[in-house]
Amino acid sequence: MIEKVLVANRGEIAVRIIKACQEMGIRTVAIYSDVDADSPHVHAADESYPLGDPTPSESYLNIPKILAIAKECGAEAIHPGYGFLSERAEFAKACADAGIKFIGPSADVIDKMGDKIQAKKTMANAGVPVIPGFTGYEGSGETLEQACQRIGFPVLIKAAAGGGGKGMRIVDSMDQLADAEESAKREAKSAFGNDELLLEKYLEKPRHIEFQILADEKGNVIHLFERECSIQRRHQKVIEETPSVALDDDLRQRMGDAAVQAAKTIGYTNAGTVEFMLDHDRNFYFLEMNTRLQVEHAITEMTTHVDIVKWQLRIASGEELAISQDDVSQNGHAIECRIYAEDPEQGFIPSTGKLHMVDVPDGVNIRHDTGVKQGVEVTPYYDPMLAKLIVYAENRPDAIKKMQWALSNYITLGVTTNVPFLREIIEHGAFRGGDIDTHFIDSHFKDWIMSEDPPVEVLIAAAIDDLGRTAVATHDGGDEGHDDAHSPWKTMGAWRIDS
Repeated sequence: MIEKVLVANRGEIAVRIIKACQEMGIRTVAIYSDVDADSPHVHAADESYPLGDPTPSESYLNIPKILAIAKECGAEAIHPGYGFLSERAEFAKACADAGIKFIGPSADVIDKMGDKIQAKKTMANAGVPVIPGFTGYEGSGETLEQACQRIGFPVLIKAAAGGGGKGMRIVDSMDQLADAEESAKREAKSAFGNDELLLEKYLEKPRHIEFQILADEKGNVIHLFERECSIQRRHQKVIEETPSVALDDDLRQRMGDAAVQAAKTIGYTNAGTVEFMLDHDRNFYFLEMNTRLQVEHAITEMTTHVDIVKWQLRIASGEELAISQDDVSQNGHAIECRIYAEDPEQGFIPSTGKLHMVDVPDGVNIRHDTGVKQGVEVTPYYDPMLAKLIVYAENRPDAIKKMQWALSNYITLGVTTNVPFLREIIEHGAFRGGDIDTHFIDSHFKDWIMSEDPPVEVLIAAAIDDLGRTAVATHDGGDEGHDDAHSPWKTMGAWRIDS
């Protein structure tokens, strides 16, 4: 078993990995930029080392600096978490060259799946369904225009090396094609350093369904069932749940078999996710493979009772999977909401500042994965996700009720969050009825404005917090409490504690 792991990440995922390691008796090493010096992951680890400059390129993306720390502290392995360096083939290769175990697939596999054109061709050759499209000019002699005529509009232009919606354009007619191609290439080049594009048939109102897989280094591969990730904003997931109401047993088995086949075809090892699009006729198509741990892995853990991070560590240590496909069952229903420091009423702009209060719901089968705490400064340097709120119940209606309650009792003061927005999605009739697709937010919440006052618990907490900080400021001879832009008095109109 690996004895010491450096966690090359920050925030909630760093805390999650550190906890799993320590439960297994593995020593942990945290790294941190200047603005993260007091973050929970730093305090949770057995050792911690500074990275300095908080800009990502100088901190959590700085491969030479991270490897130097790993060598200095004697870490045998590096866990990249998600984001940052998790899907960088050059990082996996650099770890291998330095004699450090990269907890994830090989650099070659990351490279193959990181190129959407190559990934699509590989999956098609393996018999995994792919969306009809066009993956390049070589060989067939077909042009982009001819491909559009063959596939039929609308089509989707995508960056071959990209993700997150960058370099992506929907084209409804031939006269839009040239401008869309030019702008997609420009954006792809800027974001990924590669302007290669691919073309796919645009699916109307598809569902985004992904399958979690585990693969050891002995060739054994299993899946841990699906996650429904259709609630998205600008191609970024917001709410996830499992199981999906769109799948019956037959479709679930066929999609799971395809996910396992995809992993076996490329010689995948460790944890990964095979992502599919499901159209309104219940046809599924390979979308991409995420060669890392996913943000939403917790809901799979809640319904299967399989600790995915611990299995990542075991597999990286050379252990063979001790569970077969027949050993894995899915029970109950789990939902995850991503808590972001952002303002939905102002175009979801990130919100920064000090967290004056963090009061989260607690109870049976409520899980809160976070990398922040009261007093921590939320900065503009990194992704604004503060935490993941996960609930589990015996069925979907009960899970929805539990999430409603949990969101209504989730209080953060000092920054604006998307909690009220999440609460309205969960309470929406279409969501409750399972009538969702990847356009759900655009269809129902395009110009969202909070329709009700904050819960009374939030108002009371805000009042107490504001009064407390005002008292401290007055005692110190200042009046900073009332000048705080995040004060509840700035946002709650004429409401007062004595009204």
